[in-house]
Amino acid sequence: MRFLLSSDEGDVIRGWVVPDNPQAISRVSVCIEGRRVAEVSAIHSDPNFIKFGWHATGQCHFEIREADVPGLAGIERLEIYDVDTNVLIYRRLPREGLTDKKVILLNGHIRPETVIQTALYPYFRQSYFGIGRFPDEILRAMFDTVTLDSCLMAGSIIFPRYEGHFVQSGALTMLLVHDPFVELASRLTWLRERASIAANAEQHWRLGNLVEAAAFTLDYDFTDAKSLKRLFRMMPEPAYHLLYNPLTRLLSTHVPEDRLMPGSSIIAVEVLSRIDVVGHRDYFEAFMASVFHHIGIEAPLPLPLPIPNETLALAELLRGMRFARDMVVYDTVLSDAVRASVSKNWEA
Repeated sequence: MRFLLSSDEGDVIRGWVVPDNPQAISRVSVCIEGRRVAEVSAIHSDPNFIKFGWHATGQCHFEIREADVPGLAGIERLEIYDVDTNVLIYRRLPREGLTDKKVILLNGHIRPETVIQTALYPYFRQSYFGIGRFPDEILRAMFDTVTLDSCLMAGSIIFPRYEGHFVQSGALTMLLVHDPFVELASRLTWLRERASIAANAEQHWRLGNLVEAAAFTLDYDFTDAKSLKRLFRMMPEPAYHLLYNPLTRLLSTHVPEDRLMPGSSIIAVEVLSRIDVVGHRDYFEAFMASVFHHIGIEAPLPLPLPIPNETLALAELLRGMRFARDMVVYDTVLSDAVRASVSKNWEA
């Protein structure tokens, strides 16, 4: 399913939903205080949806008007859901207490930055998490849509591919950099956690091209240096792609298939300097203080989730291994530079 809220003009709300079934006509429901008050079907067609191969007829645009929801213009809080999937399409909230900024939280970590997302969510009308899984066409539409103000978007996306959209829309970009060895350990652990899914014939499709990589990790002991050395020597290509300098890849490439070159490190440093708010996980409080300042939030600073001891132990083991250092050599430059800058300014 694909969707986008185009505008909320008070007495009319416009948007579109492309359902998974290309023959179906999308439907949305309007809920007020948890109660469904209306159901509206798409009425307008868009030839682009046919051109993209998303939908057979293109009939995906909906309009919600006073005739559908009496008193629509005066309703301060409402939510719109896709009928078939129950996915939240839009929520209307009073403007009081909300920021009017469009914010992009780049996720360089293998796991979502849930603490940051939870802390920021109440201050935005719209929030989209996991945007790295969104189709390219949807991302560009979201980044360029003027009506998507007061919007938080978070996920792992290749920054240079969309940087022009951020500049044009005036979006505030943010990135929290993690220690590269902790990140490497986190990614190895993340793969192993999904080994059972890889072994399940009915579920392994959820891992995409990482099925072999996830299953591969079960054959190695993460507490043994010799075993880890064999892992790095024998790892399949998808695992190498996931583990090799992921932050540099995020900041210096334009498509996921791009290879990292020695010059990629220089490009990544230049791109990093153009991100509005950059922090380091070792100085989480400083990062959140800067984020709150730029958005205009006055609230207690959240605390980071603790890093599991097993992950920290693996990170320290990897830190002493040459082949592991080679895997994150470019990311180490970025991390050290950010850590030194934040340390100097935060402790001054």
